[in-house]
Amino acid sequence: MLYKAPRGTTDILPEEQSYWTYVQDKAASLCCLYGYQPIDTPVFEDQKLFARSSSHGTDLAEKEMYVFEDRGGQLLALKAEGTAPVCRAYLEHGLFNLAQPVRLYYLSAIFRYERPQAGRYRQHHQFGFEAIGDADPSLDAEVIELAQHFLLSLGLSGFSLQLNSIGCRQCRPAYIRALLSHYAGHAQKLCPDCQTRREKNPLRLLDCKNATCQEIADSAPAIRKYLCAECQEHFQKVQQYLEILGIPFQLNNKLVRGLDYYTRTVFEFQPEEEGAQKTIGGGGRYDDLIEALGGKPTPAVGFAAGIERIILNLKTQNISLPSPPAATVFLIHIGGKAKLETVKLAATLRQAGIATISAVGDRSLKSQLRQAHNRGFPTVIIVGEEEIDAQQAILRDMSTGTQQNIPFGEIVSAVTTSCG
Repeated sequence: MLYKAPRGTTDILPEEQSYWTYVQDKAASLCCLYGYQPIDTPVFEDQKLFARSSSHGTDLAEKEMYVFEDRGGQLLALKAEGTAPVCRAYLEHGLFNLAQPVRLYYLSAIFRYERPQAGRYRQHHQFGFEAIGDADPSLDAEVIELAQHFLLSLGLSGFSLQLNSIGCRQCRPAYIRALLSHYAGHAQKLCPDCQTRREKNPLRLLDCKNATCQEIADSAPAIRKYLCAECQEHFQKVQQYLEILGIPFQLNNKLVRGLDYYTRTVFEFQPEEEGAQKTIGGGGRYDDLIEALGGKPTPAVGFAAGIERIILNLKTQNISLPSPPAATVFLIHIGGKAKLETVKLAATLRQAGIATISAVGDRSLKSQLRQAHNRGFPTVIIVGEEEIDAQQAILRDMSTGTQQNIPFGEIVSAVTTSCG
C-alpha cells in the first residue's frame, strides 16, 4: 500500500523550506522590533475554548473543528485558530498582572476541516500577533502598521488595506435589525448558507462569496451609520492615526471577518488583481473575547496571516529570496583508509563552523567529482592512500580547477582562507 498525505495537508519539501525560513524570520524579527514576545500554545485545547469564542452559525463552530475524546473522556479540539489559545494563556498564567498591553506573537499549525484550495489547507500554518489589555485606538493602528510592515518587508506589493468598524454590544443590535429588515425582501434568493446565517449569525450575511448574495449585500445599510458615539470616535481616531502613519486604506462596508468575536475595528489586506486569493491577512479588535472566556472585561486587538497564503503570493509575484547558506566543502575519499580519514576531517571542519558533506559509498574519483560539481560545491578536499602517507590532503577550487596540497593540521585555516 502506498501511503499519501491526508487530503488537505501537504509536505514541505527541502526546496520549499527557503520560503518558510524567509517568512518566519521576517515575522520574528519585526515582532521583536515592535516589542512583541513569542508565545507557543498546545496543538490541542479543550473543545469548549473554541466553541465559546465562536457563536452558533459560524463554520468554525459547526463544521470545521477537528474534535476528539481522549482516554480520560475530555473533549478536545485541534487548534482551530490562534487568538483564543493566546487569550486562554493570558488568563491562565496571570499575564493581566503585567504592564498592559501585553504584546505577544506566535507561529503555529492550525487545523480546520474545510474544502482544500490554493493557499488553504486543512492543516495550515499561521503567523499572528496580539496586543492585549488596552483599548487605545493607537494600538489598532500599531497592529495594522506592523502587519503592513511585515508584508512589505517580504517584498509583496499590489495589495490594499480594507477597513471597517462593526461596533460593539451596545450599538450592533440596532444595525442587526436594520440588516434583517433589508434581507427580508430577498430571503428567497439567498444561498443555503445565508439562509442559516440569517437565523443564527446575521452579520456574516455580508461576508458571503455567492454572487447573488454579494449583490444583496452591496445594497445593505452600512454599519458605520449605526455606530454609537464611542465607537464612532474610536474609528475616527484609528483612521487619523493611519493617516499620520501614511498608511492608505479603503473603507469597506461589507468587511466583517470570519470569526464573530471581533468588535469595532476590523481590517484585511487584499490583493488588488482579479482572481487573486481574497485575503493575505487580517484582524481586528476583540474587546469581549477574554470576558467570554471567563476573565474580566479586557480590550485586545490582533492580526493573523496564513503562511501558505503568503508564500503563494510570493510565488505569484516572483519575489526573489535570499540564497540559503549552502554546504561549502565536499570531501572525497579514494580507498578504505582514506574514507576513515575524511570522516574525521568532516567532523573537524564542522566543529570549526564550516558546512561540510562527506561522500558516501565507494564511487570512483571521477564520479565523486561529478557529484560535487552537480551540487555546486565551491571547494573539494580529496584524500587518497598517498595523501594519508604524506599526512596531507588535496584542496581543489571547483571554479578554477586549481588545487594544492595542504597538511591535515592546516585544512581548517586553508578552507577558511579560500572561502573567505
